[in-house]
Amino acid sequence: MSDHSVEEILPPLTIDADDAADFIAATAVKNAIEEEGYGTDELSYTAAESLPGWHDADRPIRLFVVRVDGRIVARAFYSIKLADETRTAWIGGGVLAPFRDDGIGTALLDRVLDVARGDGIRKLIVYAVSRGGDGEPLVPPTGFGSVPRDNPEVGFLLNRGFSLEQVERGSRLALPVRVPFAEPAGYRLHFWIGRTPERWLPDMANLHTRMSTDAPSAGLEEPEEIWTADRLREDEERFEASPRTELVAVVEHEASGNLVAFSVLSAPAELERPVAQEDTLVLAEHRGRRLGMLLKAANIDHLQRVRPGHPAIITFNAEENRHMLDVNEAVGFVPIGYEGAWKKEL
Repeated sequence: MSDHSVEEILPPLTIDADDAADFIAATAVKNAIEEEGYGTDELSYTAAESLPGWHDADRPIRLFVVRVDGRIVARAFYSIKLADETRTAWIGGGVLAPFRDDGIGTALLDRVLDVARGDGIRKLIVYAVSRGGDGEPLVPPTGFGSVPRDNPEVGFLLNRGFSLEQVERGSRLALPVRVPFAEPAGYRLHFWIGRTPERWLPDMANLHTRMSTDAPSAGLEEPEEIWTADRLREDEERFEASPRTELVAVVEHEASGNLVAFSVLSAPAELERPVAQEDTLVLAEHRGRRLGMLLKAANIDHLQRVRPGHPAIITFNAEENRHMLDVNEAVGFVPIGYEGAWKKEL
């Protein structure tokens, strides 16, 4: 194994700052690895789009890189939630294809493990894209989905003590598309772009909190993440620095006047690029009324009315989340790739 120096770099305050070049290069490495894994560049985010997420005081992130001849060829991130009593950290990264099999990935993971142990972390979670392939499938304990056991990233994680807990499906919906929808009795749709209206801040904070616990997480046992109205507003203000636009659809339960479901689309500034489907959630006590289908169809219609021209929408779902996959397939989403969700106990 070569002797590789792992360097921590700090995200710039703005993307046009003098010290932004390394962050931009590290983002390009991330995009290249995902493009290789999924066979498309449609999942790529620009450095300007990603940067606001690196300045979240409630969920700090550290970024590590390795250079070869001065060029950043590998990256890894390490993220925690400050209010998390379970002592969980989320990590990820990768090495550009021409520089693999030389110990760079091992050096990065060793550095991240040292940081995690120093922080008293008990559990690591990592999501890693896995290209399809022949050979023996590795199936998670959920029994849904698989990744090829012979893939290099699978062998790497298994050899370092990670266990596959869940498989996520990436899906694509070609646009334009027409999906009819109608509001069920007792519920009302609302839409907005950007900041949450003041009246809905407490309800949206509750929905974001429930998103952290209600979405299927298999053996990952994702910890609860508490959101407040103030935190939500701070998050929205921070993301106003991104060139992306968020389109939100929500469902109000008329009898209570509370929001009981939401769905978010994140649209890039360029119409030739696809839109990302972000969180979608229907509170458990209001399921069984086709509100998930209503939200997806309504927000897709909303997107095509206010920002026509985007070629597609990309979304991710756990393979065992059959209800949401049924909704997506009925709308017209088709699979484009898979990633494994892995866990390591420290």
